[in-house]
Amino acid sequence: MNNIRRRYVPFMKAGIQNLVIYRLNFLGFVIGGLIYCFVMFYLWKAVFDSNGGGAFLGFSMTDMVIYLFLSNTTGQLIFSGVSNDVGEEIRDGSITMRLLKPVNTDLSYMFTELGTVMMKLVVLLLPMILGLETYRYFISGALMFSPVNFLIYLMSAVLAYIISFRVNLCFGFIAFYVKNLWGIGILKNSVINFLSGSLIPLAFMPDGLRVCLEYLPFASMSYTPVMIYMGKYGTYEMLFRIGIQIVWAILMYGLSKLIWFGSIKKLCIQGG
Repeated sequence: MNNIRRRYVPFMKAGIQNLVIYRLNFLGFVIGGLIYCFVMFYLWKAVFDSNGGGAFLGFSMTDMVIYLFLSNTTGQLIFSGVSNDVGEEIRDGSITMRLLKPVNTDLSYMFTELGTVMMKLVVLLLPMILGLETYRYFISGALMFSPVNFLIYLMSAVLAYIISFRVNLCFGFIAFYVKNLWGIGILKNSVINFLSGSLIPLAFMPDGLRVCLEYLPFASMSYTPVMIYMGKYGTYEMLFRIGIQIVWAILMYGLSKLIWFGSIKKLCIQGG
């Protein structure tokens, strides 16, 4: 434990300092997300109004508001930029300095991000939960916050981050072959946003497609934690969905290691 603290806590502190130094960039990221949520709110409001204001595929308008804002916040909380970090370090050759350090490469990236995740938890997630529950109280007239669902949501969000980190780490290793990830990175983010239910809840998909998507790792990165918080899953299904997250976390860990050992042999420093 002391060895881990000595080797990796400095990476976590660096992540926190990076977020503090570039706080305007983070603020712009948050504001952009909120603007997106409000745009989607009015879009879905039009959909529900055209449906007579009633429930739509098991979602009320209140549910949709909770889903939109919490899905966006969860996405920002578990966001992993490790693919950009790996790609940039491979491109400029600085990854060699990381490889020379007496640390696990994966963990050094992860602990750097954990610093920002901790900050987001305090300054982003908790205020958002308070705001959403206040909204839900004024709409329903009753306090609907479930501490149990919130704790399970946090556990699910941890698994979601691990999956997100490993998926992006695997993607980052592609830079060993293509050198520049910018273009395909945009494509990757668009595909993940759609398949994870960030744009449209998977419950709104055709049954066959929905079932397929729910078993892919992308649903575990956003959709599952949000649905748990909203109480859309019964006890059995909740445990089943968390089980799927655990399986994908293990599989993506193994895949990232496999790709790493294959890719490191291809390391070629441009200009070096």
